[in-house]
Amino acid sequence: MLVIATNNVHKLEEIRAVVGDRFKIVSLADINCHEDIPETADTLEENALLKARFVHERYGLDVFADDTGLEVEALNGQPGVHTARYAFSDRHDTEANVTKLLHEMEGKTNRKAAFRTAIALILDGKEYLFEGKVEGYITPERRGTDGFGYDPVFSPEETGKTFAELGVEVKNSLSHRARAVAQLLKFLATVQ
Repeated sequence: MLVIATNNVHKLEEIRAVVGDRFKIVSLADINCHEDIPETADTLEENALLKARFVHERYGLDVFADDTGLEVEALNGQPGVHTARYAFSDRHDTEANVTKLLHEMEGKTNRKAAFRTAIALILDGKEYLFEGKVEGYITPERRGTDGFGYDPVFSPEETGKTFAELGVEVKNSLSHRARAVAQLLKFLATVQ
């Protein structure tokens, strides 16, 4: 059993779909952790470690945590570590985040972006880091209805569609999170 340091239902479903039945993945709610874990670091890797350490120190369980950032070239890598709280520093508001991003991208010809996920694993008291990345671009408008977050405005390279248009199964096969989870699973297979 591995705890994933999240109560984000969409993220949990996505990771469980990638992992399949290879490991039992439980959420923070499953271990009765309902605290809002601070994400105060300056990098995705440090934020993932903060979350994993929080759970490991309080519950003594093997845990992994991720932090994901959308890095837009024309915005000097923003929103980056602030991806989830891009529009408002004190809360998550997906619609407002996407609206702000589209507004800031108005008139920009360079629409290159990358989604990057860092995963921190604490297993038997040891810390490990994994990364997944997918290159793409920001579309001028929202497209598609599947997925969550920035999925309607991020188009991975060579697909011609946004994550929200590709559908969950296709997204899970090529997303930044899927790539990071694949590295995590490859590692876990070597230590079992």
